[in-house]
Parts: sequence; C-alpha cells; structure tokens
Amino acid sequence: MGSLTKKQRKDLTRIIISLIIFTALMIAEHTGLIPHAHSGAPAVIIAYLVPYFLVGYDVIRKCFLGIAHGQWFDECFLMTLATVGAFGCGEFEEAVAVMLFYQIGEFFQSYAVGKSRGAITDLMSIAPDFANREDEDGSVEVIDPDDIEAGDILIIKPGEKIPTDGTVIEGEGLINTAALTGESMPRSVAAGDQVISGCINGENLLRIRADKDYDDSTVMQILEMVENAASKKSKTENFITRFAHYYTPAVVIGAVVLAFLPPLISGDFTGEFSKWLLRACTFLVISCPCALVISVPLAFFGGIGAASKHGVLVKGSNYLEMMANLDTLVSDKTGTLTEGKFRVSRILPAEGASEAEILRYAAAAESGSTHPIGSTIVAACSDPFLPSEISNEVNYAGKGISARVAGADILVGNRGFMEDNCIDLPDTAAAAGTSCFVAKDGAYIGTIIVEDMPKPEAAEAVRAILASGVKKFVMLTGDSESTAKAVADMLGITEYRAGLLPQDKVTIVEELLRDCGNGEDPKRKLGFIGDGINDAPVLSRADAGIAMGSLGSDAAIEAADVVIMDDNLLRIPQVISIARKTIGISKTNIVFALFVKFSCLILGALGIANMWAAVFADVGVAVICILNSMRMIVRKQM
Repeated sequence: MGSLTKKQRKDLTRIIISLIIFTALMIAEHTGLIPHAHSGAPAVIIAYLVPYFLVGYDVIRKCFLGIAHGQWFDECFLMTLATVGAFGCGEFEEAVAVMLFYQIGEFFQSYAVGKSRGAITDLMSIAPDFANREDEDGSVEVIDPDDIEAGDILIIKPGEKIPTDGTVIEGEGLINTAALTGESMPRSVAAGDQVISGCINGENLLRIRADKDYDDSTVMQILEMVENAASKKSKTENFITRFAHYYTPAVVIGAVVLAFLPPLISGDFTGEFSKWLLRACTFLVISCPCALVISVPLAFFGGIGAASKHGVLVKGSNYLEMMANLDTLVSDKTGTLTEGKFRVSRILPAEGASEAEILRYAAAAESGSTHPIGSTIVAACSDPFLPSEISNEVNYAGKGISARVAGADILVGNRGFMEDNCIDLPDTAAAAGTSCFVAKDGAYIGTIIVEDMPKPEAAEAVRAILASGVKKFVMLTGDSESTAKAVADMLGITEYRAGLLPQDKVTIVEELLRDCGNGEDPKRKLGFIGDGINDAPVLSRADAGIAMGSLGSDAAIEAADVVIMDDNLLRIPQVISIARKTIGISKTNIVFALFVKFSCLILGALGIANMWAAVFADVGVAVICILNSMRMIVRKQM
C-alpha cells in the first residue's frame, strides 16, 4: 500500500467498500432477506445502484464527457451502455459485477503503469534542485540551475548533485554515477577530470568549472529524450491504435444489430427483445479492447524502463522494435570499440632524421588540431616549437594537415595524403597501429605510430551481439588496413572497411542497408554504433543509431536513437535481449486477447456465454495481459 499514489488508494478504498456492499446484497438476496433482483422491487434496485454508482461514477462521467466531445466509442461508453442495458433487463447483480470488476482491472492497470513508469521517472530525479555558484569575490550564492552558464565556478558539496557538465578544478573524491549509467561502483575524480551532470558527489567538496550552460547539459538532454519517447510509437502500438479505432465502433454496431434483428426476425419482438438485449450487453462487455490498448504499450514502456535500469536510454518504442529486428550492426572503431586513448608507441625515422626532430615537427603542425591522434602527438612532445614559429596550418579532413614550421613546409597525415602530395614512402613505412607519416620540404622524414587499444569488454560484446541473432558485424575506420586488421583480429570481427573518410561511412551504410537481410525480409534492420561528431550523419541514416553517451559528442547523442550512458559495449546485447523479450510479450498479449475475445463474442452472441463469462473475457484477459507485460518491469538486471 505504501507504493500506491493518493488516487490509487482512493480508488482501492471505494472498490473495497463497493465489493463489501455488493457481497452483502448477494448474500441477503440468496438467503431471502431481501426480494430477488428480478422482482423489480424499487428498494432492491436502489440498493444495487448504491455500489454501482460508488464504484462506477467516474466511468459514467467519462462516458458522457466523451459523448459531449464527439468521442463516443471508448471503453467507458461500452461499460456504461452494457451495464445500463443489464439493469434494464433486470440483471442487477451482473451489472454491478461488470462495473466492479472493470474497475478492479483499471486499478491493476494503473498500478502496473505506475510501476513501469518508476524506472523511467527515476531518471527524472537526476535533475538538480539548485546550484552553488562562486562569485568573483569568493562568496557563494545558491542559484536556480537554469541560471548556470558555461565558465561559472560551482561548488559541489558532499551528497549534492552535479548540476551541469564541467571540469574539476579543485578537490578529489568519488562520484556516484548510478542514476545515469546503472553502474553501482563510484568513479574517482580529481583536478582536470571531466564530470557530467546528474552524478552525486561523494564525501569531499569539489570545485568545478561549468563547461556547458544548464540547458545544454547531459541532464537536460536525458530529460528531453524521456519526455519525447512516448510520442514515438512502435509499429505494433500503431497497429493496436488503428485496430481499436475501427474495432470499437464495429462491435457497438454489432451489438445493436444483435439486440434488434433477431427479435424482429422471430416475429415476437416484445417477448424476445429482453433476451437478445442481454446478449447484446454481454457482447459489449466482452468486446472492450482495454486488454490490447493497455497491455501492448505497457510492454514497450516496461522495456524502455528495463533498458534504463542498465544505463541505456531508448528514445521511443519504435527504436526498441528496431533493436529487436537487428540483422546487421555496423560500428565505428575509435572511441567505440577502442578506448579512444592514444599513445605514441614508436617513431620510425628515415635515414638522416632523428626521432626528436620528427616528433617536434609533427607536434608543431598538429598544435591547432582537435583530432585525438593530433592531440596525442602534441602531448608526447617535450620540446615544442614556439607558436610564433608556426603558420599557415591547413587541415584536410580525414587525410592530414600541412603547416609552415620554422621556415620548413611540414606535412603530417596518412598514406593517401602523402601520395596526393607526391611524397615517396618506403615499403617499410607502414606498420600496425595508426601510422602518421611526416614530410619536410617535400621529402619523407619518418613515421609516428600511434596506438589505441580495444576496450576490455569489446571482444566479449562482439561475441554476445553475434550470439543474440545479429547476422553481421562490420567495423568501419579511417585507419590503415594494417591497423584495422589488427583490431578486427583481436575482437573476432570478420568484416571491416579501412581507410575511410567521414562521407565514405554514409555510403557504406547505404550499401549495407540495401543488403540487410539479403533483401528478403524488410523487417530486418541495420544499426550503427558511434561516438564522434563525424558519426552523426551515419547515426541518423541507420535504422537504429546507437551512441556512446559518456564520452560521445553532443551531435552523436542528438542524432542517435539509443544512448549508452556508460560507454559499455555489453549494454548492446542486453538491450537487444530486452527488445526481443518486449516484442515477444506484446505479440503474446495480442494473440491471447484476440483469441479469447473472439471466442467469447461468438459464444455470447449464441447465448452460451453469460455476463460472468463476459467479465472474464474483458477484465480477466486484461489483468492477465497486464501481468504478462509487467514481466518487463520486474525483469532482473543482467
């Protein structure tokens, strides 16, 4: 009871009171204390109307509001019409029972939706209530998070939420990332480390510099994703919506025909009408589509909630359905399959050049680069040129960079870049790892080898993805053939494409989309995993774009359909499993509900199924389907 909302407790109270009154009336009737319901005694009618209106007044109210707004055909209209008809036939017990058990079903539905919403609304609690901003004079003021701007100095006390993404400038300690990533282990941070909003500070005070305005923070991105998820329905949900749109009016018309046509045909309309009216009311109760209308969206809602428990945000039911139908999964390499933390492992000088000279010139050319490899080369150089000695830097996307350094023309880039500039490379210049070739005044002077190791879980994740039913896993990279092959061999990837420019990835994904499922099954989908800003176009083009949320760029997260908040590749097979379980549950609900309803509709029309059977066909089926959908909500973390 403690987990019920105020409204749910109120609804449960009136259900219990109505059930007690209804049970007492039935006992009194069957023991002869009051006249039988069929006697038509006014006192008996009034007595049964008390529990009827007590438990069903809101249903009746919604029915008339729907009629007033031109929305006739919903479950409230069906329940009101059926129970009023039952009262008209003298079936008082059945009328009250239908309304009572319908409300019991609605209560179960409300409780189930609340439970499924809980996993997602837990994410809503990551939003901070306030922020402590340090002013220029050293004083600290409490402000609304909306007022945070990039560059502000914020004080994060122990136990407080980090209000926006930033960089630690003073202090060290542990932060709890569980609300975002699903990871129970806290993460250690110190001066210079980046932190993301929504995490909770541990025991020590931290001073951070805000890197983003609050509106651009990770917290706000997550909340927008959650708010927009409900509007993106799966094909299964859309089918149920369209089905109910035509189904409900059809059964109302069928009930009217059932009530009037047989008595007219029989020639004894007055004598037969009461019998066929009761059958029509039974028909209406059975036909109520709430089992489908509620249980299928509930299954998808539960699936999205289950994914969020693992630190994975799915932006809509349609994307969860895409994940269930993945046939091909394409992945970027750097920062996705690998750690994205480069290091200079070797320097291979040409004859007459030194390692120090090669590194100095390369670092000077890359000094203005934001590329991870360029930043690694700059960081590895302990004796850099002065900025005044560097000029004319030109960046060639996906190829390399040129600059004028201390009076010399320097080129740094891949093999294709060198060939474009007519630089002769020795056959031994290529090596495993990312090769950055360096040329000075039109002559090759050496190669810098930069390595990026695969993530610890990458190989296991690739195996699990293929074991989950994905037919093909393809790695795309701008690195050399030798580097791509080395990483692919370590991870057990049999298909990869190397030496790609950013626009090449889109072209290859287009080709793979045409080949997905060998063109035989249009339901088979293609997913792409990426993390960089250059992955945004590919993430948008794929059927299901999957972004690494912790280290990924804002553009990638915005373009993606599924966001992995802790960058753990093992989350992908988990989400595929959750998605397929969700689809299985929703299909089971559809088949079961339709089979029982159509069977009971036929039996009700023939007079074999009475109003009590109708209660099972409506409320019983709805409760069973809802409980089946709740399996996604109580699903244990893997």
